[in-house]
Amino acid sequence: MKWRRRHAPRILLTLIPLLLALAHAGGWMRMPVVDALDAFIYDARLRASQSQVADPRIVIVDIDDASLQQYGQWPWSRERLAQLTRELTQRQRVGVLGFDIMFVENERNSGHTVLQALRQGAWASEPALAAELDRLARQVDHDRRLTDALRSQPAVLGFYFSQAAQAGGQGTLPPAVLPDGALPEGADHLPRWNHYGASLSELAEVAPAGFLNVVLDPRADGVVRAVPMLARYEPGASSAAGAGYYESLGLAVYRRWLQAQPPVAVTSPADEGPPQLQSLLLQSPAGLRTVPVDPSGQMLVPYRGDGGPQGGIYRYVPAAQVLEGRLAEGELAGKAVLVGTSAAGLRDLRATPVNATFPGVEIHATVLSALLDGRFVHQPPYAQRFAVLASLVLIGGLALALAGLPASAAMSATLLGTAAVAAGAQVAYLREGLVLPLAALLLGVGLAVALNLAWGYFVEARMRRQLARLFGSYVPPQLVGEMLRDPARYTMRAESKELTVMFCDMRGFTRLSEGMTPAQLQPLLNSLFSRLTAVISRHRGTVDKYMGDCVMAFWGAPLDAPDHADLAVRAAHDLVAEIAAINREHLRDGLPPVQLGIGLNTGVMHVGDMGSTLRRSYTVIGDAVNLAARLEGLGERYGVSIVAGPGTREKATAYLWQELDQVRVKGRQQAVRVHTPRGLRAEAGADLIAELDQWQQLRDAYMARQWPEVQSTLQILTAKADKKVLYRLYEQRLALLLAQPPGPEWDGTEEFQTK
Repeated sequence: MKWRRRHAPRILLTLIPLLLALAHAGGWMRMPVVDALDAFIYDARLRASQSQVADPRIVIVDIDDASLQQYGQWPWSRERLAQLTRELTQRQRVGVLGFDIMFVENERNSGHTVLQALRQGAWASEPALAAELDRLARQVDHDRRLTDALRSQPAVLGFYFSQAAQAGGQGTLPPAVLPDGALPEGADHLPRWNHYGASLSELAEVAPAGFLNVVLDPRADGVVRAVPMLARYEPGASSAAGAGYYESLGLAVYRRWLQAQPPVAVTSPADEGPPQLQSLLLQSPAGLRTVPVDPSGQMLVPYRGDGGPQGGIYRYVPAAQVLEGRLAEGELAGKAVLVGTSAAGLRDLRATPVNATFPGVEIHATVLSALLDGRFVHQPPYAQRFAVLASLVLIGGLALALAGLPASAAMSATLLGTAAVAAGAQVAYLREGLVLPLAALLLGVGLAVALNLAWGYFVEARMRRQLARLFGSYVPPQLVGEMLRDPARYTMRAESKELTVMFCDMRGFTRLSEGMTPAQLQPLLNSLFSRLTAVISRHRGTVDKYMGDCVMAFWGAPLDAPDHADLAVRAAHDLVAEIAAINREHLRDGLPPVQLGIGLNTGVMHVGDMGSTLRRSYTVIGDAVNLAARLEGLGERYGVSIVAGPGTREKATAYLWQELDQVRVKGRQQAVRVHTPRGLRAEAGADLIAELDQWQQLRDAYMARQWPEVQSTLQILTAKADKKVLYRLYEQRLALLLAQPPGPEWDGTEEFQTK
């Protein structure tokens, strides 16, 4: 409880981002920055998961720049569009033909106007002449020619909705796909428009239509992420069209192609509160299709590629090629063909998450493709509850965890949990197309972590500075930096734990220093200690003290290091390499060489702040420490630089070890077997492994008094390495043992009574 009271301000600080995240996720206080981040995450998901798989069922006839250059500026004559329609429906026999263009006004045709004037003028009373004028007028009536081309063909026209000061419109609005009142009261959140631009009445009579409107994302970034599948038209008192619900071009083309029934709106269950539109059901001979939509009737567009003629998802055929009949007969048979434009001058390029200049006609093609495949991305009805629950668990969990865990552990757990939730949301998106909002959660967690870091920096900095002053004199700076991440864990209190200790003595330093003045010796000794200490620190060792020309260090405290033995052996190897580099410099400067004697041992020892009231130090003591100090002086006898006790040999399993001897050192009654590392096991060659196997056989035979076997193995080893001090030492021992056979008390132990 005392700890909780101490951290209560920090916990309350963490609750601020939780409340903000809940307010946004619950819809009580929408924040634009959170919406913008959700849009960014959605766009990144969409771009990363684009299938890039072509859809051969859909073809786009493109009124592109080349076609405009060949046939003149837009708009083209209705006669040319009638020719295009006939080519597609009769010679190509397309399955369905959709127009992402509009025919709102009559074509201005001077020839037709003149003939009408003649028909109504002086010759109106001449029956034969009037009939001929009527015949000629029909031939130049391009609107009628387009109407005749569309008649009885599987075509869908386009129209648009808008909002105007006065309700009404131009052209003839097609029949509503759903009547007024089709949605339950309170569930109608569809786009509402009161003005339209529709096709000429004669065209509207022969072909259904779908609206072309796309709605920019309400987050005001001008990007088309979704399209309305249904929209409501609300006429004024003077409008001839009645109120009702109208379908988009993509939905109209789908229904025309598959002969699907009008959509059925599915709303949320009554026991979940006010009804919300959730999906549209489309029944056709091909089966039932469920189209997920949001409460405003919009469907997220599952873009499959970057769009445009070079995008590779849909085949783009220039309109000029169709008009010239350059396609083989029936090449587009049975396909869904959408007529639109990618020409920049016709201003039908849209900003989308995948491309800033995406052809509008391809948006409708993508909607049609998704309807055909049943492949949708959508935000499920429970998305809001997900955001609220995730924020409560993760950000609220952080606030509560601060009362029972160290701040770093609590925040780490929260970040891991957040990463897990984000990964789960990504899996749900990739597998099921579910779009789960993450922005409120991510920003809430980020703000909570930032506030806690700021609290730690400003409020807990004093405790960290105290820790740095306390341990800075004993451990390497990089280890102090790690300790500062969780200062509450570290104290100077003595404890017993398994560590590895090293004694490193510079042999020959006395001879080196004899001819030097103190002024010369001091910088040399400082340089030597600095370089050796740097090696120890690099391997996370704690330098205990300097004793004359000896360095004492240990591993595993104050920071835990499960691999402390491996670290110590690596440091010992690097110390030998460093002293070799120093000797090369001494040779250049005319100074005698220096050799190292290193003793290593691993075991349980006492570590902590020890000493008197006048002088204290963070050090290790114990029998395992004393053994390491004794082993440091044995290396020269065996011709090696590193001698390790049995504990180090057992723990540092990454190394190949050569057993040197069984010894009893001064101050200890128990004999121990000592070893030297010969290199990393993973890097050992076959010759070294064979040598160590032979040597171990020799040692086993030696301890068992099998002198002939010892002698024969020694001959093999010395033949390969005739200068090896260790093997010569055993040759001398064997000669003495053969000359004076030992008594029954002999157990192979060598006595060392000096330090």
